[in-house]
Amino acid sequence: MLKGKIEQEIIPVREPSIVDDIPEILPILPLRDIVIFPYMIFPVLVGREQSIKAANYALENTKYIFLSTQKKSSIEDPKEDDIFIEGTIAKIVQILKLPNGLMKILVDGLLQGRIVNFTERKEFFEAKIEVVVPEVFNDHEMNALVRQMSQLFKDYVKISRNIPNEALTAFENIEEPDRKLYYVAANISQSIDVKQAILQKFVLKEQYYEVIKILNSEIDILKIEKEIDNKVQENIAKTQRKFIIQEQIKILQDELGEDEDNTPEFQKLKDQIKKAKMPSEAELKALEELTKLRKTPSMSPESTVIRNYLEWMTEVPWSKRSKDNLKINHVQQILDEDHFGLEKPKERIIEHIAVLNLVKQMKGQILCFVGPPGVGKTSLGKSIARALGRNFVRISLGGIRDEAEIRGHRKTYIGSMPGKILQSMKKAGTINPVMLLDEIDKMSMDFRGDPSSAMLEVLDPEQNSTFNDHYLEVDYDLSQVMFITTANVRYNIPLPLQDRMEIIDLSGYLEHDKLEIAKRHLIPKQLEAHGLTNKKVTITDKAIMKIITEYTREAGVRNLERELASVCRKMARDIVVKESTNGKERNSKYLIDEIKVEEYLKIPRYRYQRHSKENIVGSVTGLAWTSVGGEILSVDVTIMSGSEKLTLTGQLGNVMKESAQAALSYIRSRAKELKLDVNFFKGKEVHIHLPEGAIPKDGPSAGITMAMALYSAISGRPASNNIAMTGEITLRGNVLPIGGLNEKLIAAKRYGIETVLIPRDNEIDLKEIAAKVTDGLKIIPIDKIEDAIPYIFPSEKKESGSSGKKTPVKKKSKRK
Repeated sequence: MLKGKIEQEIIPVREPSIVDDIPEILPILPLRDIVIFPYMIFPVLVGREQSIKAANYALENTKYIFLSTQKKSSIEDPKEDDIFIEGTIAKIVQILKLPNGLMKILVDGLLQGRIVNFTERKEFFEAKIEVVVPEVFNDHEMNALVRQMSQLFKDYVKISRNIPNEALTAFENIEEPDRKLYYVAANISQSIDVKQAILQKFVLKEQYYEVIKILNSEIDILKIEKEIDNKVQENIAKTQRKFIIQEQIKILQDELGEDEDNTPEFQKLKDQIKKAKMPSEAELKALEELTKLRKTPSMSPESTVIRNYLEWMTEVPWSKRSKDNLKINHVQQILDEDHFGLEKPKERIIEHIAVLNLVKQMKGQILCFVGPPGVGKTSLGKSIARALGRNFVRISLGGIRDEAEIRGHRKTYIGSMPGKILQSMKKAGTINPVMLLDEIDKMSMDFRGDPSSAMLEVLDPEQNSTFNDHYLEVDYDLSQVMFITTANVRYNIPLPLQDRMEIIDLSGYLEHDKLEIAKRHLIPKQLEAHGLTNKKVTITDKAIMKIITEYTREAGVRNLERELASVCRKMARDIVVKESTNGKERNSKYLIDEIKVEEYLKIPRYRYQRHSKENIVGSVTGLAWTSVGGEILSVDVTIMSGSEKLTLTGQLGNVMKESAQAALSYIRSRAKELKLDVNFFKGKEVHIHLPEGAIPKDGPSAGITMAMALYSAISGRPASNNIAMTGEITLRGNVLPIGGLNEKLIAAKRYGIETVLIPRDNEIDLKEIAAKVTDGLKIIPIDKIEDAIPYIFPSEKKESGSSGKKTPVKKKSKRK
């Protein structure tokens, strides 16, 4: 059944004899999206086959039909449970067949009815119908209900836009209470369920209460809607009025020959442009945009874009600078206060200050601090800014993959803004801040561009004086900015960027360095953060060393600070519990020693032990570099019967696998000179394993270690485990230089190793390594693989096939 346009007509009061004429069993016409009430005439469009059959059957017999609404209008083929049992008994007045196959039926609603039960007819719905005649009580309550509903209906018609005023005239001509009720119910714009609730009540008073409730709700909603409409219209009227007045002002100013710049808004912008002291090119661009803003209607989106642009142009610093503190003693004092060690970067800053004292102005310097996490790269940048008296801004580059993050977006785009460089300049407020570009090795690229390429201009002293941001579209001078970048690993920084920076390596700290840092910086900071400054808390050196050696394993001090914070929290808890129980004691002292540390931090995470000095066949110690510092690397080799193959385990990378193959090839090719069985590989399988297999390992520097482990396993001679080594090898037996020597020597010293073999080409690097690292270490440079044999196998005499050079030994005496 299709919903049709509702037409209403007032029908005279029904005679009581009508009830007697209505048959007990009636065909049912399911309705969609409409509820028909008694005393109303409605045209209904019928299209479903079963509905057409029901209408034809009623027309051919008594013309009476039962109208019932579907519970869900979306159901195309309703069942008995899909229609309401309450409805209206109606009489078919007229049927008109339409050309498109539909049927238009004019029905006259007579009385309320209710389905008692369905018959077994299949062609259409048919049921036994119970006629419902609502009880009418002519008393004061009934009169009051009629009056209230009438008044509410009048208010409803006045507010509603969907009901014409003529409906009130027709309503006032109705006298019967039940007809008034059904007339109002038919004219309310409400859902099917709400209207159906009226037919589900069979006492007229209850129906009146239901209709009054619906009218009150609808009137409240319509009032809110009207209030919202009024506010919207009021805002529109204000905006239109403002626009009209502005246009009138413009016309009057043109007539009088006055300049619009005299208005306070534009005069303020003009003053800000002059006050900013921009370069002539930038000032000309800003004034052009201001002229364009004058001629742009304020309602236009372009007006907002221009206004935002001018705000950025005036808020970015163009000439304001901070005065540098060029006293070398002061700068040295600040740097020493904030950081222990780090002599090389401190020396570089002092040199920069010395040059500034002589030339007064110098092109921006670009320093790159490379080192493991937690060694103080970022905090050192803050200290440099504090020492120089400059403003400090930090930009995190980790994860940046869009070139527009550096250069900005074109101002024509919605929501566009300058890049991070100019945003930071605005934040700094001066043209000579210290700008820290953190994690420069962690930038990446995708389809939106390569941010590292955009950084080339920023970090080039010859180009950054004319840095061009896409948003401002004018050159900006970055030459007076002191750029400091940080990175964990150098090889992740693109080579063109490395070429533009002065790279300063920050190595990991030794244990005594960490002890001093903890005593000078970390412990006072944590005691203050946890409210223990006035509690006379003392942490012994042995307790600190226990935390360093047994609860942390790092090149920096970040985890050390975390563990110290944990100790302070637990101490704070103990103090509060003690004071709440025994009261505050003035001279209470609290000592944290080794026993207390283990009580607070529980079982040590790392077993601190010196490197085993037991000499084992096929086991040699090497040195490795990691992103968190140096480590020792054990290489184990075993030879067994098999199919003449080399097996490598321990999650090795391709470069390390190739080093193992090169070591085996060298040993096989030189077996006779090395006094080894030339057929040692025949019918044998060689297995090389690097422990801690869950950790990926790669790099060429373990080549010498693998070669000596193979020599030990093949010859059956135990290797000295008090010697560590590092170096890349070739098939000709040469030992090539490696990187990360400082970190590797620190690792050797940490594990109690006394002798280290290094490539001879790395001997020159020892000058750059602090004496506290090399003290107590016997460092031996070697040229060839066979040069290492006399040191690793002390019983061996140096072979005649070696390089023939006397291998010098560099030994550092231990300081007192």
